[in-house]
Order: sequence, then structure tokens, then C-alpha cells
Amino acid sequence: MTAPIPRDIPDLPAVPGPPLLLPAPVPATAVVAPVRRPVVALFRLLIALAAGGGVALELLLGGPARVLSYFSVQTNVLLAVVMLLSAARTWRARRPLPSAVTGAALLYAVITALVYHLLLAHSTPPFSMTGATTAPARWHGQWATLQILHTVIPTAVVLDWLLLTPAARLHLRQAAAWLLYPLAYLAFYLIRATFLAPSAPARYLYPFLNAAHGYRGTLANALLLGLAIYGLAVLLVALDHTRPTPVRRRV
Repeated sequence: MTAPIPRDIPDLPAVPGPPLLLPAPVPATAVVAPVRRPVVALFRLLIALAAGGGVALELLLGGPARVLSYFSVQTNVLLAVVMLLSAARTWRARRPLPSAVTGAALLYAVITALVYHLLLAHSTPPFSMTGATTAPARWHGQWATLQILHTVIPTAVVLDWLLLTPAARLHLRQAAAWLLYPLAYLAFYLIRATFLAPSAPARYLYPFLNAAHGYRGTLANALLLGLAIYGLAVLLVALDHTRPTPVRRRV
């Protein structure tokens, strides 16, 4: 048997105030649908075309096996793909690429620019991707290609991040994962050198990673570069969370 239902239901106590809602970050795309931004898409398409054109020009000036072994060339190939996909998604009003992908591309572009301008631009002998023993003349093909790959494209990628990309998309947990490609490149770089003759001019492509006199100094330099790359990744994440969000317009 069940208990009889009472005729008089007692009054419930009054709610003292509105219920507190716990903070829960929600992606902007879950609330506001992405908008079509043709000008942004065009800018990213131009970056992709410039990166691809710079790589193609470098391949015409030097041997493919040597040129494609440079970190900066591989990075520009990655940037061309990422910017092309990003341009297509922006044009079609689709969700943007994951921040782990775009953040990695941004980090590698900044690395390319800093390493070239701080360590390679004024080195002796002069840095060249084609094996030239003399410094490239200004406004000639080799000089122009170096500037496109190491200055123009990284600058454009940073401007796209600062002016056209919503802030606070990068996360600190992604910084460690971004180191996987530089570590893989270092392994490729050293393994590649073992298959080339000791007298081959293209055996070691970077003077600070020249293991001709032993691996101790090379690995020490690689460790310092790795720490610097991780510090740079953390800095980019911090800047991404402190910079203002660009005003979204239908451009």
C-alpha cells in the first residue's frame, strides 16, 4: 500500500537569491557563427602563395635535395599549407583551424626569422642555401629568396596573428608539443649528415650545428636552441592572452 497523498502541501522555503552559475568558458564559435571575411581570406591566400613561390624560387636556384633539407624551407611549405587551408575556411565562413596547428606555424615562422637575422645573416662564410661562397648581391634572386623566406613571410604571419586572429586561443599545454618538430628535424639533420661524404659541402647546413669536430658542441648548441624555442613558445602564449582581441568585422 502506498501512503495517502496529503491534501495540504506545505509551503517551500523561498529561494534567497538567484542561483550562482559556475564560470565555464565557451568557445566563441559555439555562440556566434563564423562570418565570411573575404579580405582576411585574400591576405592569407597571398601569404600562402608567397611562401610557395619563395620555396619554388629557391628550388630553381639550388638542388632540391639540399634546399628541402633546410628548416626554413620546410617551415615555409608548412606555412603555405596552413595559410591556404585557413584562407579557404575564412572564405567559406567555416570554423578556424585548431589553435595547436596555427600556433605551431606561428612559432616556426618566428624561429625562422630570428635564427636567420641573429645567427646567419652576418655569418662567415656567408649563409647560402645554394652553396655559394660569396654573399648574395642585393635584389638578386638568391638575396630576394632569403628575404622572402626569412623576413617577408614571418612578418606577414605575425601580422595575421596580431591583427586578424582572435586572442587567447593558444594554451601553455601546447608549447611542449610544438617542440616535437624541431626535435624531429634535429634527428633528420644528424642522420642525413651520416649518409653524406665528410667532404660534401652540404653535409652540415647550419654553422652552429656543425658536428664535423664532434657531437658535444653540436648537442650543446641544440640544447640551448631547444630551451630558447620553448621559452619563445611560452612567450607567444603569454602574449596571446594579454593582447587585445581584434575587432571582428565582415572584411
